[in-house]
Amino acid sequence: MATPDHFAQIADIIIERKQHFSQIVVVVSAMASHTDELIALAKQVHPQPPRREYDMLVSVGERVSISLLAMALAAKNIEAISFTGSQSGIITCENHSEAKIVDVRPHRLKKHLEAGKVVIVAGFQGVSRSGEITTLGRGGSDTTAVAIGAALEASQVEFYKDVPGVFSNDPKMYADAILFSTLSYTEALQIVDKGAKVLHRRSILLAQKNQIPLSLHRFTDQVCGTLIGDTEGVRLTAPIFEEV
Repeated sequence: MATPDHFAQIADIIIERKQHFSQIVVVVSAMASHTDELIALAKQVHPQPPRREYDMLVSVGERVSISLLAMALAAKNIEAISFTGSQSGIITCENHSEAKIVDVRPHRLKKHLEAGKVVIVAGFQGVSRSGEITTLGRGGSDTTAVAIGAALEASQVEFYKDVPGVFSNDPKMYADAILFSTLSYTEALQIVDKGAKVLHRRSILLAQKNQIPLSLHRFTDQVCGTLIGDTEGVRLTAPIFEEV
């Protein structure tokens, strides 16, 4: 989500995927550097901003992205509708700026999916059990995507990044880095724990709990680079979310 021009490209990816899947939910993050700009703005006003108000502010970035993506799809004659984290039924604990997802109640999403619309969800945010807007911390959009996938019993969760998959080392620094075509959840967690930032470890743990396959694609070519999952895993009858 680097620039406004990228929204049309993302819309094209969604249109292509819609040829393979009848129901699609898209989870998006804020545009590049938008969240950092909001954090800097907050600290210009207050060096230690109240956490509730901090979440109210920084959650704006994803709301901008979801509405722009819905517009980009509408421009291509694809019916889409956007939802904030709270509207999507993402329920979290009370811990502002580092909240954990305790439940997902995607009733509104299901209604629009059944109507054939592309559903767009704001990543990184939810609503606490007391009704307050919360954010999930860095990497929260990855976690949101897997949580929504678990709640909707998705067949898989696809991530589109600026690299084609998970490498043995940072491919931007090491020319001999090896691209893994498949990884178990445990192997993926080990690589992330060594410093890889392609996926947030919370999202991998959540996928492992719910046995949801993850695939990583490069944004520009859409070719699946890495598939993460356990072939012997059994999907649960009810989704499991994060422990508080």
